[in-house]
Amino acid sequence: MICLGIIGDTLKPIAVLDTNVLVAALRSKRGASFALLSRLTEGSFAVALSVPLLFEYEEVLSRPGMVPVSSASVQAVLDMMCKLAIHQRIHFLWRPRLRDPDDEMVLEVAAAAGAGYIVTHNVGDFRDQSLPSIRVVTPAEFLRLLPGEPS
Repeated sequence: MICLGIIGDTLKPIAVLDTNVLVAALRSKRGASFALLSRLTEGSFAVALSVPLLFEYEEVLSRPGMVPVSSASVQAVLDMMCKLAIHQRIHFLWRPRLRDPDDEMVLEVAAAAGAGYIVTHNVGDFRDQSLPSIRVVTPAEFLRLLPGEPS
């Protein structure tokens, strides 16, 4: 089952991407994370983003040696995310629910935006999230859920 939200006048899956998905996408063009980022630009799904989560993305991706791309390329990806994302304000903090405060930001955006998915390489980090309306999946699992992807 795929959870859909109304974006504009169409139904699309809404997801929140954990920072590790962006790191993986910028480290390799061969993996599911890069494919997922490419599908985002095609409009196959929507992402939700908050200002604190954007700052988390920027801080991690800008660390020396974290990704093998220029700071201009990192900024271009973040700009693209800002342009395409559902900009979500956080009015209620769900903390503490998880062990990692950075994961809390991902959960808060997903809950506030009514997202159906958290996409992460660390599914186990969200096992305590206990919000049945949000599925925690890997990039490869999420790709298989998108229209036009083989099951």
